[in-house]
Amino acid sequence: MVDLRLLPPGFEVTLEDLQQTPPRVLKLLIYLLERLQALEAENAALKKRVAALEVRLNQNSSNSSRPPSADSPFTTREPQGKKAKGQAGAKKGHKGHRQEMLRPTITQVLAPPPCPCGNHDFPETQPYYTHQVIELPEIEMDVTHLILKRGRCPQCGRTSKALIPPDQRSGFGPRFSALIAEMAGNQGDSRSLIQNFCQSVLGVNISRGTIQKVIDRVSAAIVPLYEAIGQEARKAPVNNIDETSHRHKGALTWLWVMANSTVAFFMIHARRNGQAFKDLIGDWSGILISDGYKVYQKYVGLRQTCLAHLIRDAKGLAERPDKETARFGGWAQRELQRLCHMAHEPPNNGQWQAFYARFIHLITRNLDYEDDRGKFARRLLRELECMWVFLDEEGVTPTNNHAERVLRFAVLWRKRSLGTKSEKGDRWVERILSLRQTCRVRGRQTFPVLVEAMTCYFKGLQPDIAWISQA
Repeated sequence: MVDLRLLPPGFEVTLEDLQQTPPRVLKLLIYLLERLQALEAENAALKKRVAALEVRLNQNSSNSSRPPSADSPFTTREPQGKKAKGQAGAKKGHKGHRQEMLRPTITQVLAPPPCPCGNHDFPETQPYYTHQVIELPEIEMDVTHLILKRGRCPQCGRTSKALIPPDQRSGFGPRFSALIAEMAGNQGDSRSLIQNFCQSVLGVNISRGTIQKVIDRVSAAIVPLYEAIGQEARKAPVNNIDETSHRHKGALTWLWVMANSTVAFFMIHARRNGQAFKDLIGDWSGILISDGYKVYQKYVGLRQTCLAHLIRDAKGLAERPDKETARFGGWAQRELQRLCHMAHEPPNNGQWQAFYARFIHLITRNLDYEDDRGKFARRLLRELECMWVFLDEEGVTPTNNHAERVLRFAVLWRKRSLGTKSEKGDRWVERILSLRQTCRVRGRQTFPVLVEAMTCYFKGLQPDIAWISQA
């Protein structure tokens, strides 16, 4: 049906005019009007598509949920914080890392030089400063040769052979095995890098296949630690949960993490759905801190939604070319940032009432729009009761930054290794990441833990897991 309203002003056509128009001219007019309608619709669709593409083009890690690694290396970003541009060094209040004095193996006492007056005798001296010089000794591996003998029994004639002790059958001791695991898991080094290190620094020629066998043994040795970490995570009153993509033989899988202030529990799952979430948390029913993924929204317990995600999306709206959308986005960003700051400066009753009134007004006046600001307003309404749980519950933070920081090493490892190729590789990733990040949040070194686990493994004993449950 042709819409005559598309005709420009001054060219209005009545029904009588159409009746007096020759059929061929009328047919041409209808064709042109239909074509005009089609072009108008196509132009509107293209404008909408261009606007959507421009929004995607302008997205980065500061105004969307994209990771920082996805940002263009050619785009410069303004430095965060109040430090002047170009000023290096830690921010004010940063806790420094002071070098600790090590136990000396050699001690030298240095006497004062001759005095400028010519005196060489100092009858009374006392130490005023200790300067340490740290050097790496020449590494010489401890190599034990087990010479197995055999002999024939003089009574029955049977041959009897010596057997290798069980704790020495692998050919590599606990410390060397732990070192390979430290490099492969906690440093994320490839098998080739480990092989080069062993040859260049330790003087040990070892194949990549043998390195893999050592890693498999370490993976089996830390199973009790991994299970203890999972049990501890599922007993915590508060947990941060997040997930990231992972590749298994090139296929898309997901690496999930359940982390808190004492442990970090990783799990690789084939799906990113409710079943995977249930497999991760088990029977846990504490307070969940997460982003706004639909699976998390269906959690039946208390949940704190990540305000950082909402702030970034609001910033993205504030940078839109449309003035109304930008005004709404800027307003939402400021209010969400004000709410996030309440974690450090709790509001009094009057401040909270004023904030709540402004925030509800912001949502309700934009609910009915069909564009992105309406979608974001409806999203805020859905998440409303999950935005300020941190104000009432101890141990709850307003963002899911803890889980994202815990996942960061796993993401960098995945980018270097391109994922895993076997089930035992998945299990190794789960176990060593859980152990590494748990040690980090506990302030423990991973290497001694691995040495102790391997020592117990070779002796058929259980490693110490008591430290995992300690507060």
